[in-house]
Amino acid sequence: MTSAPSTLPAPSPVAVVTGGARGIGLAVAQWFLAHDHRVALWDIDASTLQQTEQTLNDAERVLAVACDVSQPDQVQAATAATVARFGRIDALVNNAGVAVFKPILQTSFEDWQTVLGTNLNGPFLCTQAIAPVMCQTGGGAVVNIASISGLRASTLRVAYGTSKAALIHLTKQQATELGTVGIRVNCVAPGPVDTEMAKLVHSVAIRSDYHDVIPLERYGTTDEIANAVGFLCSPAASYINGQLLAVDGGFDAAGVGLPTLRKMAAAAP
Repeated sequence: MTSAPSTLPAPSPVAVVTGGARGIGLAVAQWFLAHDHRVALWDIDASTLQQTEQTLNDAERVLAVACDVSQPDQVQAATAATVARFGRIDALVNNAGVAVFKPILQTSFEDWQTVLGTNLNGPFLCTQAIAPVMCQTGGGAVVNIASISGLRASTLRVAYGTSKAALIHLTKQQATELGTVGIRVNCVAPGPVDTEMAKLVHSVAIRSDYHDVIPLERYGTTDEIANAVGFLCSPAASYINGQLLAVDGGFDAAGVGLPTLRKMAAAAP
């Protein structure tokens, strides 16, 4: 006598988003929630994280974990807390990042270590901790959040740009090895995005400069970045592995950009 097939619904997938308390990370978390995931938000800013958890107001599907991703012991503890709560991890978005904008000769070694500690060591540590959990349920997807600054050099970004360029290559290394166990790893490189931080640090002149050199003539939105990340984590991207997707309005494709020539082209009949 054969037993009847189980009618229990499959558990909803679980996504971990680092730096999930605000900005791009929060938008990514909201994408996952809108697509029937449970979400663990990891962030070093415990107070903002608590406020975000309260705003989302979804205790059944949202877990907030205070975590400095540059510290191996905190990453391991956050992984354990997530598994204890949800039982699995299907997607990881390595979004946590910091920036120090100083001239190269004024960037201290401490500045350098701080930026690379979060932006490069963090994705290494988080992926290394979570990949074995993904393997227990057949695999998963990782998306590393780099930056257009990892593709093209710019002033005041020696530590930040270098960390993001290294993260792009780390993505390829991870994809090459983890792909064999069913874990896809890809990278999104945002261009200028209209976050609260950008509004604080980008002057009117800086915003005008960006508009001049971005073919779409505007900043991106956090939702536009989240849509790209969500796609790469979804079954629709099941054969995409080790790739870099620049979500930048054409910034990288346009090269340096010559605003005067563009204005002449726009004025031509």
